[in-house]
Amino acid sequence: MGTDIRVHQVFAGRVLHGPGARFLVPDEVERLGSQRVLLVAAPSSAEVARDLAAALGERYAATFGRPAQHTPVEVTAEALALAGEVRADAIVAIGGGSAIGLSKALAIRTGMPQVAVPTTYAGSEATPVLGETENGVKTTRRDPAFAPGTVVYDPELTLSLPRGLTLTSALNALAHAVEALWDTGASAATRAYAVESADGILAALPVVLDRPSDVVARGRLQEAAWLGGACLAQAQMGLHHQLAHALGGTFGLPHAELHALLLAHVMRFNLVATPDTAARLARVAGGDPTLAVASLAARHEGPTTLGALGVPRTALREVAERVADDPYPNPRPVTADGVEELLVAAW
Repeated sequence: MGTDIRVHQVFAGRVLHGPGARFLVPDEVERLGSQRVLLVAAPSSAEVARDLAAALGERYAATFGRPAQHTPVEVTAEALALAGEVRADAIVAIGGGSAIGLSKALAIRTGMPQVAVPTTYAGSEATPVLGETENGVKTTRRDPAFAPGTVVYDPELTLSLPRGLTLTSALNALAHAVEALWDTGASAATRAYAVESADGILAALPVVLDRPSDVVARGRLQEAAWLGGACLAQAQMGLHHQLAHALGGTFGLPHAELHALLLAHVMRFNLVATPDTAARLARVAGGDPTLAVASLAARHEGPTTLGALGVPRTALREVAERVADDPYPNPRPVTADGVEELLVAAW
């Protein structure tokens, strides 16, 4: 059998998308035949969770309101105890990556079905991937059982997302699409998702930043982020994600901000080695894609450099060497010197 066989597996059996889609969650729970729903909600989604608890009526069992970043196992244990106490038989997660990560951790331990209601553009809900933290060490696993069976996208739920997080989490989603395009093993379907995702983010994000109440643009951005997450579920991630993991893990940096500031630098490094990806991205960007991403990243009112995020200049060489010693698959050869140069530019 040849080594160039490509496999495409589809996750999230059911996706609902549109303004007001959150009101259909009780119907989705009924479809699953569930009687005792555990809500997992980030503090920022507490109000939505209260409304949903009321709408679920007798099917509502309890709310766990303290999901944490990087899914620490001790938080999962607390939520697991609550789920057992209230005899939960389904999970509805509302929030960003932390709420959805906890939902996945509970589902894999109990076999409960999940309904994910994302409020950011992270894309975790579209993937069969979970990163869990124990004693400060993060371990990432892939398993089809992690992927929520139903995802509900309601652009109205993104209206309260702070401007900074809107920008950084959308660029994080764009990073999923860009890396899928330069993965030579990605299927035609994944590449199609990636191009549509990049097109949607580059077109809708500037509109959302300028007109935060534009629900139509938010809907397009949400759809594009979903496709980006679907790319992350299929494709191998390269240098961009490796740098984000290496820097984020070592210095405890915010995930989305780190992705947002690194992306244009990695594109500048890689696109010269992958003219096909460069051409596809140039079409949707209507010009130089690296410039388009860099100018969006520059609109962030928070840190836009590694230096501003608190990474010491002296640590860059060590990170570069670590990455070059065990590189992820990448279109351009990864050397310590090349990566250090990239990091210095980002610093």
